[in-house]
Amino acid sequence: MELRIHRFIPSTKVEGPGTRACLQVQGCPIHCSGCAVPFTWPEDGGYVMKIDELAAQILDGPEVEGITFLGGEPFTQARKLAKLGSILKEAGLSVMTFTGYLIEDLQASGNPDYLQLLDVTDLLVDGPFQREHLDTSRPWVGSSNQRYHFLSDRYLHLRDRLMDIPNRLEVRLSPDGSIHVNGLARVEDLEELFGNLYN
Repeated sequence: MELRIHRFIPSTKVEGPGTRACLQVQGCPIHCSGCAVPFTWPEDGGYVMKIDELAAQILDGPEVEGITFLGGEPFTQARKLAKLGSILKEAGLSVMTFTGYLIEDLQASGNPDYLQLLDVTDLLVDGPFQREHLDTSRPWVGSSNQRYHFLSDRYLHLRDRLMDIPNRLEVRLSPDGSIHVNGLARVEDLEELFGNLYN
């Protein structure tokens, strides 16, 4: 079984609680206006990885407390991510999942793949990005409509402390000279950051 992904980050501190692996999947049918990652929309972009190889890479890689699934849209590959999530949870890791859908719609769909991914998820962030409701005051989310759902007790201790967690960026320089950024920031802030690098 293979996943189509845009990028895999073995270790990050800005894509959810603690130090995590992060899997940015490829493919999204929602196409939110103002999306920061429209290059993840095409279903034929990115590259494929076998689930068992990816699981081994995570478990044998840097020490992390969990995995974050973001997109693109993770629920377009729900069955595959649920399989990966179950392998990692058996090893004691946590699962955080982002989706542009609403949890109520996912639950009411009756889609067994959606329900399996929800079942392995400890912390879900739902709702489409809404440019007109831009809000980066809360960690990991970009607009005020997006919600946190604690689907297990793994991160319940964060429920009343979310406003104490700042948003951060990570900037990586690859050997080929390319720059990769992950985390959450306003487009204006990114433009200022990278504009200053070249001035």
